[in-house]
Amino acid sequence: MLIVGIAGGTGSGKTTVVKKIKEVLTNDEVIVIPQDAYYKDNGHITLEERQKINFDHPDSVEFPLLIEQLKLLKSGLSVEMPVYSYLTCLRSKETITVKPARVAIVEGILILTDSGLREILDIKVFVDADADDRLGRVITRDIEERGRSVMKVLERYHDTVKPSHLQFIEPSKRYADVIIPGGGQNQVGIEVLISIIENHLLKENN
Repeated sequence: MLIVGIAGGTGSGKTTVVKKIKEVLTNDEVIVIPQDAYYKDNGHITLEERQKINFDHPDSVEFPLLIEQLKLLKSGLSVEMPVYSYLTCLRSKETITVKPARVAIVEGILILTDSGLREILDIKVFVDADADDRLGRVITRDIEERGRSVMKVLERYHDTVKPSHLQFIEPSKRYADVIIPGGGQNQVGIEVLISIIENHLLKENN
């Protein structure tokens, strides 16, 4: 199983890159493992405290569980992937069964910040995008998908998203094998990444 890590700042276009890879590979060839599913369960604190959690800090992610499940998938075993809710900031009691595939895409803002996870990634990708473009996407997404007001989104961006990006996410770019500038709009960069993935798969077959 080829494990591809796709990192980048919030709103950089990671989801678009993943979608375009999935358009080329058949559904049974690729699985997507979102970092967001592995946010730590915060049932021991109040909802008010949970809503103040900095989800852009590496400490918010349960990396050991993510690494363990990737290793199980690589060994040919299915795993029960957690389900995380941004509305309650809790893990659901339900899980999603994920079966092994030829390609596993691990996608998330912090995946290149953890040395243990980097070790098991075969291809490390960083999707780069202009800060203003990222903020525009974050505002739209957080209002539509997470029920936040514009003021709340901007407050969170300045208090946690921007400082954490500069402290953790941007420096993790140095670990990338492939950098895609311009985010999901960079068709040439995405095509280069897809050709690298296809070459890896061809080598596996030979």
